[in-house]
Amino acid sequence: MTTGYIDTPHWPWLTVALAVVLLGDALLSIRPPQLIQDCLDGVRFPRDWWWTLIVIKVCAGAGLLAGLQFPGVGVAANAGVVVYFVCAAVAHVRENFMGSTFWVNCLGMLAFSTIVLIASYV
Repeated sequence: MTTGYIDTPHWPWLTVALAVVLLGDALLSIRPPQLIQDCLDGVRFPRDWWWTLIVIKVCAGAGLLAGLQFPGVGVAANAGVVVYFVCAAVAHVRENFMGSTFWVNCLGMLAFSTIVLIASYV
């Protein structure tokens, strides 16, 4: 019998893996390496707002981890991560910044977060 709400993830290790990647990315973004700087500059994301991406990634990682214990939280966080990378992809396309960072990092993370969402909650 269904309980009427979204449960915790089917495979928690996938959710933990996504959370670890996002938290690692947040740590890297504190003092971004040239690769990250070039990407953010390439999509014309204002440097004054770079700190917001750290907050978003930390909140997403925390939400994914909280979702291991609290039903519904993880799926909401995971859906937010998918939306984040859809927006990143749109920014890349809009600015015609379609180098390897777009294909490998941006679309790679979009695919990874989408696969985690589907595998964990469908």
